Amino acid sequence: MAPMHSTEGAGLYSAEQRRALLALALASIRHGLTHGRPARPNLDDYADALREPRAAFVTLHRAGALRGCIGSLEAEQPLALEVADKAFAAAFRDPRFPALRAGELADLALDISVLAPPEPLPVASEAELLGILRPGIDGLILSEHGRRATFLPSVWEQLPAPADFLAHLKRKAGLAASHWSRDMRFERYGSEAFGASVAELDAD
Repeated sequence: MAPMHSTEGAGLYSAEQRRALLALALASIRHGLTHGRPARPNLDDYADALREPRAAFVTLHRAGALRGCIGSLEAEQPLALEVADKAFAAAFRDPRFPALRAGELADLALDISVLAPPEPLPVASEAELLGILRPGIDGLILSEHGRRATFLPSVWEQLPAPADFLAHLKRKAGLAASHWSRDMRFERYGSEAFGASVAELDAD
């Protein structure tokens, strides 16, 4: 298995539970290739921790490049169902990419990020926000007048400087990188992230 990392303490999920979620994500993608819809796991087959409502993102990479990423910021259903749904959506419903083809599957890598509940960040200035952000730890949600965007904690790997992280998040929300107003709202969250390639999952 590929190394698994956590940005939420020591991690809520055991290695066995992580493998179960990754295997479920892959099974849902394979089910989508054949049936055009996500897999419907039997929750009785999963540990209690995987049946609790949690928000999650599933990210797909192929040859090191992003191939799809879909998730939610609110916990609306059991984690196992969430992973199955978001894995299917990342493969077939991300509007930035064409639907995944069967020939791409062997080269795919899957990452799952299970989100902690977000907490508000009441800040009066951009400088204050930049001063309290924790690179490598915080996921960040930006909201203003119906616009909303988020970066997972893993995005710090590409944007390690807080000012760059925030500027790119503003652009993702459709705002100018220099934009600031009193109507902007921020929330941060931690996540537990882990992943593996399809080849590793099939060999496990």
